[in-house]
Amino acid sequence: MARRNTKKQIFTNVEVLDAAAKGKTVAKAPDGRVIFLPNAVPGDIVDVQTFKKRKSYFEGKATVFHKLSDKRTTPECEHFGVCGGCKWQDMGYEHQLFYKQNEVTNNLTRIGHLDLPEITPILPSAEQYFYRNKMEFSFSDSRWLTLEEIQSEEDLGDRNALGFHIPGMWDKILDIKKCHLQADPSNAIRNAVRDFSIENELEFFNTRNQTGLLRTMMIRTSSTGDIMVVVQFFKEDVAKRELLLNYVAETFPEITSLQYIINEKANDTIYDQEVVCFKGQDHIFEEMEGLKFKINAKSFYQTNSNQAYELYKLTREFADLKGDELVYDLYTGTGTIAQFVSKKAKKVVGVEAVPDAISAAKENAERNNITNCEFFVGDMKNVFNQEFINTHGQPDVIITDPPRDGMHKDVVQQILNIAPQKIVYVSCNSATQARDLELMKDIYKITKVQAVDMFPQTHHVENIVLLEKK
Repeated sequence: MARRNTKKQIFTNVEVLDAAAKGKTVAKAPDGRVIFLPNAVPGDIVDVQTFKKRKSYFEGKATVFHKLSDKRTTPECEHFGVCGGCKWQDMGYEHQLFYKQNEVTNNLTRIGHLDLPEITPILPSAEQYFYRNKMEFSFSDSRWLTLEEIQSEEDLGDRNALGFHIPGMWDKILDIKKCHLQADPSNAIRNAVRDFSIENELEFFNTRNQTGLLRTMMIRTSSTGDIMVVVQFFKEDVAKRELLLNYVAETFPEITSLQYIINEKANDTIYDQEVVCFKGQDHIFEEMEGLKFKINAKSFYQTNSNQAYELYKLTREFADLKGDELVYDLYTGTGTIAQFVSKKAKKVVGVEAVPDAISAAKENAERNNITNCEFFVGDMKNVFNQEFINTHGQPDVIITDPPRDGMHKDVVQQILNIAPQKIVYVSCNSATQARDLELMKDIYKITKVQAVDMFPQTHHVENIVLLEKK
């Protein structure tokens, strides 16, 4: 039954049926409309309060839990439910894998209307926690307060926080005591920096007023044991900056790269900012099968190093190179996949839109003594044209790993014009992958599909598809 409450409605004893996109779950209203919920697990029986009504669906929140699903597990993290980082921590890992696999299959069949071979089961991650190699934390002088804190009569002391943005609130930061996503010494560094900064009255940033000193801190760790810390300041204050950075350097001598940024602009993105090395090197290294990849503060690298290795091995396996092929690696980034498959190919040509990434790709290839990789910079839809093919040759295999938006339709068309024997399509968004694959289904058949779980406790999933010419 439903009771009307102005625009909001309450539905009682609703069964949560399935998982949906973006980490939400799905129930059905009595009138048959779908209800999307952010805080339930399939199998729960709940009361729902809606806060948004559309023609074909509601958005709401579970307010009363009458029966808890047998798919539930106890979240590891004390911040679960407030921090938006790990939305699926309350769901058993085997069920997370089931719903990720399901999403990939549904997207390929429903969005792409594709004929699929027998699908290989999703590849789980060996680590379900502490698997990320990069975390970014924000400073704030007005931390997020819990309902209990707001209602209490006690003096809450300082409001400084070093942690994560509350979902949907650009100026509210949740103070994090222990994050389960990045291995030690990440938590120790963050907590020490926050405590030292409070003790020494270093001003935490206020986003609304654009005041304060400390803005963000990034911590990168690598499988080689390297650690990078980058502190972003809103303004230059030599005495306070050196006080903090010297403390970090002395307290954590294992840090191999300690850097800082003075960023006076309104947003805290660093890609247009100068990064200054305070101590150690201005980079760290990641290693994979003897290949070394140099990573600086602005570099993109897969955030789960161990599972990235599994993803790349599968990509290489799908390409099944014999040694005489010309391979194009589109959206090559810093050239990790290109270099990883290069020893099995005659030549690899990588293309990427970000100039810094291509510089890094060339430098890494040189360091790794790889002579059969060439890298080119440019917007894919412009640079990847017939003239490019005439200059660099007709590829036998194309590997493509585009951003979440997928490939531009002109790029898809150019691939169809070239029509290589094989395409390996790696995607972090199976919905846009399905859209692109539908455009290719007249010429190519899908012969392998393999989902890879790179991000346990979240809804995100990578997927690899092998296309072979009909």
